[in-house]
Amino acid sequence: MNAHTQAQGTLVIIGGHEDKEDECAILKEVAQLIGAGSLVVATVASHEPQGYFDSYKKAFSKLGLDSLSELYVEDRAETADKKKLEMLSNASGVFFSGGDQLRISSQIGDTPFETQVRKIFFDGGVIAGTSAGASAMGETMLIRGASAESHRIGDLHMAPGLGLVRDVIIDQHFAERGRIGRLLGAIALNPRILGIGIDENTAIIVRGRQFRVIGVGAVYIVEGAGVTSSNIAEAGADRTLSMFDVRLHVLSDGDRFDLDSRRPVSSVALEESQRLERLTHSGRAGNG
Repeated sequence: MNAHTQAQGTLVIIGGHEDKEDECAILKEVAQLIGAGSLVVATVASHEPQGYFDSYKKAFSKLGLDSLSELYVEDRAETADKKKLEMLSNASGVFFSGGDQLRISSQIGDTPFETQVRKIFFDGGVIAGTSAGASAMGETMLIRGASAESHRIGDLHMAPGLGLVRDVIIDQHFAERGRIGRLLGAIALNPRILGIGIDENTAIIVRGRQFRVIGVGAVYIVEGAGVTSSNIAEAGADRTLSMFDVRLHVLSDGDRFDLDSRRPVSSVALEESQRLERLTHSGRAGNG
């Protein structure tokens, strides 16, 4: 399910609990991207989808997007249903609601449903996801792991995602549920990928290999490429994770990030940051 072709569409990846009552800034962005087209709200992540669609229908209707339909599949067999596939074939975008991200990948992965979602995306459409729907966007998903505490090495479970954005792993409800520890754990296991933690009522708008932050919270970027040491491979499952030289960026509304250079778009070169660090350390040594 990996996507290594240059994407043509737009991803709206939301940290959960997006505003549906007041300014609705994130949903307004989705509505503007859909324009005069139609949006399918895929409630497949939920075991009990009742009520999800109604809240989105009310919010999007207020924003002028009336061409809205719900799509739910109980099991993988339903992903080949002609009526459901026809609904996707006529859609300008798909919005994955919250629930359990493992239901998304296990129910629609490598099925005609996923094929249609990818076609929408690579034809220039919009794929949005909130909470579990956000986690499903990356190549790898966090599906289980403790929050609000330091990461224990054995306390993390991951699975393949839809791969609509490559080389990243995405976590949601990030600051609200104290998930920095488990994202660090995921990066320790695979330093090649970039960790993205998104707060509630906050989203990243991904076009190509850059994204822009919108919303009231923060987006945390964790990079492990420069990690010089960790105990992930040697320590027991109950041992607390240790990692040295992890790089962290914190972005807010309006900030942009380049996924290829792994740098905020408006930042100076990494070498300048490292030079400043050396000069700071040198100054401290001189004053000592």
